[in-house]
Amino acid sequence: MSDTQTRARPRVGLFATCLVDLFRPSVGFAAAKLIEDSGCDVEVPEGQTCCGQPAFNSGDNADAAELARRAIVMLEGYDYVVVPSGSCGGMIREHYPELLAGDREWAPRARHVAARTWELTAFLHEVRGLRIEGVRHDGVVTYHDSCSGLRELGVKAQPRALLAGVAGATLKELPGAETCCGFGGTFCVKYPEVSDKMVSEKAADILATGAGTLLAGDMGCLMNMAGKLKRMAMEQGARPVAVRHVAEVLAGMEQDAPPIGESK
Repeated sequence: MSDTQTRARPRVGLFATCLVDLFRPSVGFAAAKLIEDSGCDVEVPEGQTCCGQPAFNSGDNADAAELARRAIVMLEGYDYVVVPSGSCGGMIREHYPELLAGDREWAPRARHVAARTWELTAFLHEVRGLRIEGVRHDGVVTYHDSCSGLRELGVKAQPRALLAGVAGATLKELPGAETCCGFGGTFCVKYPEVSDKMVSEKAADILATGAGTLLAGDMGCLMNMAGKLKRMAMEQGARPVAVRHVAEVLAGMEQDAPPIGESK
């Protein structure tokens, strides 16, 4: 019998991500609470750095591979690796094996970690079967599907299934929910005019739902959309929309931090 089978509670390594660490620690705390509520023990491995996605997307495979090796060493001892981000989760699960495929030592280690890596809502719903209970959010919410989570990891139904357990919340589907918000990591830096056009259209769709809160599972997308919505409210008198990571609502921890893009 394996160690995993003999332990009552699986051991989960939470890969917090750079944006959560630097800009939104409340998401990390919410993710940890949810994972614990699902019956797991959570640890945040020390020495976490970038997953390597920006370098990988820019063609810098050497630096991306070095960051991947560092992450693998930190993560390979856990039963599961959980990431509150579809983009970073996709990097570890889909691209680490690709990036290190030609390395006889690191390729199997990359596959080992990749096979145990999950985006947060997929882990909670598919692996742990978590039911959200005792959490309330009064009002209409809408949801944006981030590109990496949706297309690389198949994250679509899972956050919606979890949100169904939040009392008082009514989900109004977002037109073009699967359309990119224009962030795209380094894309918004390389093509700012195109990016702004995309997020402007996304913001208009968000406002059209009448929702008071926008949710998503990726901090990059959330910060991009929150910035545009805030500028539209200031410059055009558009209706304000609260922007939050879905984990904050699912964990009932909205009081721990103001909406993204707003200060206390």
